[in-house]
Amino acid sequence: MTTTARQVRHVVHLRFELPDNMRLEDLRPLLEQVTPQVQLLEPDSAALDVTGALRFWDRDASGIARLIQLRAAAHHGVRTAAAAAASRMIAAMACAHTPPGQLRTVEPSDVETFLRPRPIRELPGVGPSNARLLSQHGVHTVGGLADLPVATAQRLLGARTGRTLHDRALGRDPRPVVTEPVARSTSAEHCFDRDELDPDRHRRALLHLAGRLGTRMRADAQVAAGLTITVRYADGSTTTRTRTLAEATHHTTLLARSAYDLYDTLGLQRARVRSITLHGENLRPAEHATRQLAFDHIVDKALLIEAIQDRARQRYGTDVIKPAALAERRRSTTPRNGSGRLRAS
Repeated sequence: MTTTARQVRHVVHLRFELPDNMRLEDLRPLLEQVTPQVQLLEPDSAALDVTGALRFWDRDASGIARLIQLRAAAHHGVRTAAAAAASRMIAAMACAHTPPGQLRTVEPSDVETFLRPRPIRELPGVGPSNARLLSQHGVHTVGGLADLPVATAQRLLGARTGRTLHDRALGRDPRPVVTEPVARSTSAEHCFDRDELDPDRHRRALLHLAGRLGTRMRADAQVAAGLTITVRYADGSTTTRTRTLAEATHHTTLLARSAYDLYDTLGLQRARVRSITLHGENLRPAEHATRQLAFDHIVDKALLIEAIQDRARQRYGTDVIKPAALAERRRSTTPRNGSGRLRAS
């Protein structure tokens, strides 16, 4: 894994701890003050090509990453994990293992040492099926894939995929930072405090995520034509389900119903879930969306009241109005005046 001076770029990957009332887009002005080469990666990350900004700031890539961390904390109260490397792939992989508030730098000479011991599933582009296939053939690490002849990798994974993944295992990633990506999806993630077995808590998390996506899309005047749920388990593996919605929507109630249906298709039984991510796919302007009229007045009222809820949350905070299912429950066993009613403790 050698990198010539001509090939060296300087890329910074950032992962933000965003509060519920902040969107990733809100940080764009701060990032573009450092470099115009900014690519936002929903839900909480960004890639910056700082090669052309080094002389202006008189810092190396790590120094620029520290500057962004300080500014994000000072101006927005946001903690940021950061990594600097010579490619998008290495920077992103390093950032994934960096705690919030800290910085990791992978020098070009250290790429091989960094990559080779990584589990094969961590290599970008290696999905669950390819990871299983490679493991069945004795390839468990990125170094194991790098050691294969490229023809063998192509025979196992297909010509194009095999060549691409073999190059990435060798640390080769020519992808540029795309400054103006088309906004086609949005997502929100819920991480449980501990690996969660309770399906009711899984569904409460889905309702919370549907609310976050709905609020965000209504604020941006967008609707989603598809929905994807990704469940990450205690062992690090994931399962993903996607469906096209009957009607493009940004209404929390309808998003939650579809999310519940997707969750039910997983057939989880005593599954230890670490996190759930909900993606709104194929976004389009809300003005182009249509909705089939129905005779369900309860649903109609719920949809109409969302505008009032959005205004209240914008003014008073995200927790001022929430579904009853998401309210914190207080338990008590102390009887009041000998009656059967319970007193809140």
